Amino acid sequence: MSRSFSRRALALCAATATSLSLAVPASSAAIVDNVIEHSAADASLKVTPIGTYESGVYAESAAEIVAFHPASKRILTVNAHAGQIDVLDAADPAKPTLIGSISAGEGKEINSVAVRPDGLAVAAVQQADKTENGEALFFNAAAEDLAAAELGRVAVGALPDNVHLTADGSYALVANEGEPSNELNAEGTDYVADPEGSVSVIKLPAGVAAPTQADARIAGFTAFDGKPLPEGVRVFGPSGHEPKPSIDFEPEYITSQAGKAYVTLQEANAIGVIDIESATVEKILPAHIADHSQVPLDSSNKDDTAELRTIPAKGLSMPDSIGAFTAGGQTYFATANEGDAREWGVEEKDGGSGVYAEEAELKDLIEEGKVCEGALGAVNLDELADKKQAGNLKLSTASGWNEEKGCFDELYSFGSRSFSIYDANGTVVYDSGSDFEKITAELNEPGVFHHNADNEAAEFDDRSDNKGPEPEALTIGKVGDRTYAFVGAERVGGVFVYDVTDPANASFVTYVNNRDFSTDEFAAAGDLGPEGFAFVDKADSPNGEHLLIVGNEVSGTTTVYSVEDLLDDEDSTGDKDDEDKNTHSSHSSTAGIIAGSVIGVIAAVAAAVGLLNAPGVRETVLSLAPAPLREQLEKFL
Repeated sequence: MSRSFSRRALALCAATATSLSLAVPASSAAIVDNVIEHSAADASLKVTPIGTYESGVYAESAAEIVAFHPASKRILTVNAHAGQIDVLDAADPAKPTLIGSISAGEGKEINSVAVRPDGLAVAAVQQADKTENGEALFFNAAAEDLAAAELGRVAVGALPDNVHLTADGSYALVANEGEPSNELNAEGTDYVADPEGSVSVIKLPAGVAAPTQADARIAGFTAFDGKPLPEGVRVFGPSGHEPKPSIDFEPEYITSQAGKAYVTLQEANAIGVIDIESATVEKILPAHIADHSQVPLDSSNKDDTAELRTIPAKGLSMPDSIGAFTAGGQTYFATANEGDAREWGVEEKDGGSGVYAEEAELKDLIEEGKVCEGALGAVNLDELADKKQAGNLKLSTASGWNEEKGCFDELYSFGSRSFSIYDANGTVVYDSGSDFEKITAELNEPGVFHHNADNEAAEFDDRSDNKGPEPEALTIGKVGDRTYAFVGAERVGGVFVYDVTDPANASFVTYVNNRDFSTDEFAAAGDLGPEGFAFVDKADSPNGEHLLIVGNEVSGTTTVYSVEDLLDDEDSTGDKDDEDKNTHSSHSSTAGIIAGSVIGVIAAVAAAVGLLNAPGVRETVLSLAPAPLREQLEKFL
């Protein structure tokens, strides 16, 4: 073999390696071999997992809410298990690495974190007794010595569950959930303690420093006690409990836009609107209610099929995450409609005084004669009570009850299995309806993708009777001149992406799920239980690409996704990738990597032995190669 030919072969191998390094995500056990991808035919984005940090702690909430600080290139991840903020170096987003942590203190938990561009960060700290007032912990996210990063603390309401910074960085807003105690009184008629829910409005200093207690005000709901509430808004509790908004409104998640804050009141099926400057709650908006006689759902976990059907019931959206944005100069906000039932107390057999739970199964209500005659129209109640229809469907006993008749004249399930978009007045301008379940039902394939699986087990159809995919996480991001909603499905996993540029005409773009459904082994299953999202604009990104950062509660992983603008690619090259974007489950990234590797090796070997001189061989190799590799091969073949 001549030395010149040898150099040519070696150069070809180097080109192959270079091309593959550009296409292959960093090796990680948490990025599965076969990432599930399903896109609209005209998808404008491609979302791909590129790197992950694995805490090694499973099913213990070791990765929940996430935030990103551009200047220090750090990811802040809420590790509720350890009561701390894990700080990750994301200078290389494909290899996020742990560099230290910020502790809440012994016995305390952290539920949320947010960070300002200058590095001023705030974490929501829950006390060991959740009914006691919590703290807003301020720290310097860019500190070299994280042990000395804490700047100070400010008292807030009970159980601070979410923290948000206004766009101008002048306020920190804390949603204080104010959940009741886990125990009932000796009579079993009310909670031992039930603090007020509220929102803390904290004025922030201009520099990286902690505010004082005088900078913190409370926006509460006492003004709504004893007054009529909008239809569909719920206040309720055990038999001896006095229902009232100041107690029963439990703020879950908060966002802001144009001087107003919007906070989800999940169990109440409502949204509160707060004037930030005055720290007052202006109004209460009813949240979306789905009509499942028109909007189908998969109501059975016992029918051995991924089948959606209409039933005479409604779905309380009971939103969790919320994100505000502007379109056409107007304010809108989007919600992930998770659903959540109240259940507190300790069973008498376990030494408690009983449990208050609002959840019941449809078949039990029918068998006990608690469904009003004719309330469900002409439907056959016995057929509806069949577990293969909707018998196991979880319903609320706090809604739909007719006191005069002593029965339910309407049935309400938990969560609408959708995301909704509202205008600033609270009018629903868009709801995704059955989209999420239709997509996952279409993707269902044994061992590959399991429709309505739980986040701790890959069993097919397991959650159909109870909130389905359970959309929980949500964030808004702008890519090019388009605005997108990223919605996480807590149970089955994955991220649904919608173009919300025109809110009333939002459209599905893509779905991606970094999960291996062939295993229940946490360490091998990929991302489980997406809890919190952070979108990173390319101007702030360590690698110059739009990114989505996901905290996964069950797998304890913090995963970074690249968000590729396909419209930008089309405009700049005039040649948009023509791959089929409507494939049910695309394993193209892994398959392409493998194919590219094989082709590269073949080409190198062929070059070494002179086979490329044979008629048609060069053309065949080039035609089989992926585009990035083809460009490199053409230089040497």
